[in-house]
Amino acid sequence: MKTSSSGVPIFKLYGESQAWPTPDLLHCESIPKRSSLYHWEIKPHRHADLFQLLYVQGGQAVVEVEGRRSGIAAPSIQVTPPLCVHGFQFSEDIEGYVLSLGAPLVAQLEAQLGAPLAASGCYPLGEDRGYLDTLFAALLKEYEGSAASRDLVLGSLVNVLMVWISRRQQSRAPSGRDERNRQLLGGFIKLVEQHYREHLAVETFAHRLGMSAVHLNTLCRQLAGQSALQIIHQRLLLEARRSLIYTNMTVAQVSDTLGFADPAYFSRFFRRLSGQSPNAFRRGGVQAAQDAKSPL
Repeated sequence: MKTSSSGVPIFKLYGESQAWPTPDLLHCESIPKRSSLYHWEIKPHRHADLFQLLYVQGGQAVVEVEGRRSGIAAPSIQVTPPLCVHGFQFSEDIEGYVLSLGAPLVAQLEAQLGAPLAASGCYPLGEDRGYLDTLFAALLKEYEGSAASRDLVLGSLVNVLMVWISRRQQSRAPSGRDERNRQLLGGFIKLVEQHYREHLAVETFAHRLGMSAVHLNTLCRQLAGQSALQIIHQRLLLEARRSLIYTNMTVAQVSDTLGFADPAYFSRFFRRLSGQSPNAFRRGGVQAAQDAKSPL
């Protein structure tokens, strides 16, 4: 966990560390599983590069988004994009799911769907409750399992969910400076997703966004708790970890696909950010992937 300059905690998942501990780009669990550990209250916080969808099936829930509190009438889906300050209070009989999606996964889906998760919003289910009940139950079952082609099935289910949300999304105009800053940082994260293998300079990203490198770094530190370069490096590290666990590529091949000119430099980069060599990570990767079925 880190804290932004505004004092709002920045988590990957609530109460967890800054770096992704697993190559998975999504996490699914029941609402009680985590909220019960915190006396049914998730205090205001934000995620640097994580989209969250809260499906409230039953019980009482109050959401606070950017300082505004409102009740969530079950059954509904609450969407929270990265960098949006949010918190929750739940009744002890709360029922539902929390689905967390890494920005790289959402970026892949947005290429076809636009940006249905770009703005916070609450979407009542209406007659679709049975449909969404089945969808989320399938997501959780697949996430907790280890069947063949698990990633493909999870991606397909998430895609269906995003289509459902996109059909109900209401257009929203930018609301003030804070919203504009979040949009700028969101634009940077999207550019990183498109070009992280090219090892572009921070100045190049800033130029494409129409701002100075100093301004970009300031936004990153204020809203994400990291410098622009750290965000780029974390994306490279995530892809390296996924390649080491889910492919048979050699370390040299992984280095090459990620744009490193020298495998030795890649190994130093990986060790510096993760605390272990690529080979050591790969040896423990299968067990780490299994351990990831518990809360991150």
